Amino acid sequence: MSESVYKTSKHRTALLEILRTTKTHPTAAWLYERLKERFPDLSQGTVYRNLSILAELGLVRVLRSGKTFDRFDADVTPHDHMVCERCGRVDDAGISATPAGEQEAARATGYLVTSRRLDYYGICPDCQRSGDR
Repeated sequence: MSESVYKTSKHRTALLEILRTTKTHPTAAWLYERLKERFPDLSQGTVYRNLSILAELGLVRVLRSGKTFDRFDADVTPHDHMVCERCGRVDDAGISATPAGEQEAARATGYLVTSRRLDYYGICPDCQRSGDR
């Protein structure tokens, strides 16, 4: 879908700006709190609606772990994530996705690979330090 379908929005622009300047893979609630400082009349619905539009436009990835709230990532290049099983924190795994792996999966299954997402699960450094295992 073309970005021209949607009018430019100050909320959407600010939301994307915050997402592009953080590596924390925030939740919608976290983003709402940051934007509320700048836009006191902002509603949570506006944040969710604009996150949905940004995802539809391919400018943001929605990270659904199934255990915690959705998180959002403005880095839409193929990359993997580490997910903390205790607190839900999400970090970039620091390794690159490989086209060879996608091709191998396609050959083994007969699928046409259109995208991929691989998450590693474990206990983040903060939870390890706090003894919350």
